[in-house]
Amino acid sequence: MIFKPKQLGRQGLEAEQLVADKKQCRKIGPCGVGEKAMYLNSFYIDRRYYVPFSSITRVFKRIAMSKGGYTGKGIFAAIPYLVVEYDNGMQKQCNFKREEQVDQILSYLQTKKPGLKLHSAEAEKRLAEKARIAKERRNRVVSPEAQAQIADLERAQEYLEQRPQLYQELSAAAKKKRTYDRSNPAYKWAALFITLMGLAALLYGIYALVTHAGFAMYFLLLGLAAIFLFSGAHVLPTAKNNRRFIERKLNEAERAMEDYLALYGTFPVPARYAHPGVLMRMTEVLALERAHTPEEALETVKKDLKALNSSVSVEQEEFDEIMAVKPMFLVHDYE
Repeated sequence: MIFKPKQLGRQGLEAEQLVADKKQCRKIGPCGVGEKAMYLNSFYIDRRYYVPFSSITRVFKRIAMSKGGYTGKGIFAAIPYLVVEYDNGMQKQCNFKREEQVDQILSYLQTKKPGLKLHSAEAEKRLAEKARIAKERRNRVVSPEAQAQIADLERAQEYLEQRPQLYQELSAAAKKKRTYDRSNPAYKWAALFITLMGLAALLYGIYALVTHAGFAMYFLLLGLAAIFLFSGAHVLPTAKNNRRFIERKLNEAERAMEDYLALYGTFPVPARYAHPGVLMRMTEVLALERAHTPEEALETVKKDLKALNSSVSVEQEEFDEIMAVKPMFLVHDYE
């Protein structure tokens, strides 16, 4: 091990255990999940720290919004974090570039460590209250037919949640396509031009540094800044950031979901919309008697999602849920 992870918290692993556990850990983004510990990043170095599971009390996602904070209106630039809480309140916050990687870690932990808390204390309270209200609504449903339909949707949701990576990849691919479709192509080529200029400045800076031509350091810093800025922002048109690749990933995610649902039989929604968030919304629609069949419930969910725009305020948990499912409908024009 070239860089030994630094221990966080009071408990640690034996050197041999640490080496073996880190070597076989599941790497997701800048962090990793082993059998005995989680491996967390510093700002610059992946898996720089470790915390044994014996010290961890909860792991959850935190989203930092752009200037002004979370308002519940529209779509703001967001920075995803994975927060690991250990030793009775100590926290380590890990920054990620891609929110879906945080979701993948939480999904993996749900499978590997089923007893671990995966929400913040505040979110747990809100979710418990939401579940209580949902239960009261369902108890008011008197129609046996509605009860049977809700039970069918819940079984379908449980089936989906057995393979969370499938609906997470479907949601992430739809988000990626939606973002790409709404991006002005001119921005990408402008970013490429600026990056090439930065590369030229970097090369000239190296030349000036070698020949003592003066101002070398300024060209070096300018070139590096341009290259890192636009590469890190994923603006450049690259092999993985172009229409053909993005559409192929979405098609692959949908085919994988179709193959999985084929084993279920008759699923209540098309594979392109197969997400627990969609099924939960359909369940609520039936419980409130806003629809009388699953087909009508899906159409009602579509209308509700269409009505959600930048002028509508929602709670943060609902905002996260909307951001997970609405792009799946948008890229297919709600068909």
